[in-house]
Parts: sequence; structure tokens; C-alpha cells
Amino acid sequence: MTSANPVDPNSIRLTGENSFIRLVEDGEQTTRTSHWRVLYSPGGAGHVLFIKSDLVEGVRVYADNIALARWLQEEIESLLFPEFADQSLQVIEAEFNRKGDTYTYWTETIENDDDQITLTWYNFLEPFMLTVPAGSAPGRPHGVYSCFIPARSGRITVNGDDAAGEVALEMRGEKQSSSACLAWSETWVRP
Repeated sequence: MTSANPVDPNSIRLTGENSFIRLVEDGEQTTRTSHWRVLYSPGGAGHVLFIKSDLVEGVRVYADNIALARWLQEEIESLLFPEFADQSLQVIEAEFNRKGDTYTYWTETIENDDDQITLTWYNFLEPFMLTVPAGSAPGRPHGVYSCFIPARSGRITVNGDDAAGEVALEMRGEKQSSSACLAWSETWVRP
């Protein structure tokens, strides 16, 4: 009797979190965020927020580790959402905080002397494990493993102003998901 190999043979590129909220109004995406809390990567540990919204007049990048932001742009955001991968974008220094739980709400706060941004997820759906083996998605060499905790509702504020739009429900395989997910225990690998 042989057993399956319990070790993924690929190189670990990062582990941490990559939660997101994408708001939609009349079928069009109004605001898109990609929030990273990284424990391990070639760019080091830290936090990065990529945001595209009319509330910030285009795309902004906030971070407490510039090297991590640039590494994420090159290695991962270039595959996920190329507008976030533009390395000519200024990386704005900010502090990152969190509060809440996965039963009522979760809020990430990003702030500096000029801006305060909050991302809030609530009205949660059943969590599930996302599993994408390395090389299985066309055009993407990476694999990703993540505990998705989808929310039916989400809110984004920038300096007290609410972003327009709502969370959209969507399927991921056979699991009910949404355009607003906490994506925790996330690990990216590459051959």
C-alpha cells in the first residue's frame, strides 16, 4: 500500500492573507481592493493595500513595507489585476489595524496623516478552502491555497465617504462565494 505524498513539491512564495472587496453597481465594478497581510515572502513581512476607486481618483498603493508592495506588484498583482502592478505608482506609507470576528463583522483600517480607509466585511457565508494547484490555471504558474470566508455585504470608506456599489454573489466551483472575501491562511507556491 502506498500513500500520497503529503508535501507540495513547489517553492513557497508567500504565506499570509489576501482579503478583497469588489463593489459593483449596475453591472460595473465601482471600487476594487486587494488587502495583503504577509507573514513570509521574498519581499519580507508586512501589509499592503491596493485600491482602485473614484474616491481615490484611480489607483493607490498603501504599505508599511515598500519592498513587499513592489514584490507583490511584480510577482502576483501582475497576474491578478495588472492595474495594481504599475510600479510607477507611489507607495504611500500607512499604518494597518484590524478588529472584529468572522461571526459579526471584520474591519481593516489603513491610515496615515492624510487618509483613513476602512474595509468592512459582514453577513458572512460558510467558509471553504480554495485550492488551485500550481500550473492549473492558464497563464498562471502559481498555485494558491486559501481559506475563503465570503461575505454577503461589504463597505469601503475613504476619509468618511462610502464607495458606491454592493457586493455581488458568485460561485467558486460548487461553493457559494462573493466579491468580498476574507482570504486567510493563504499560501502561494510556484514550480
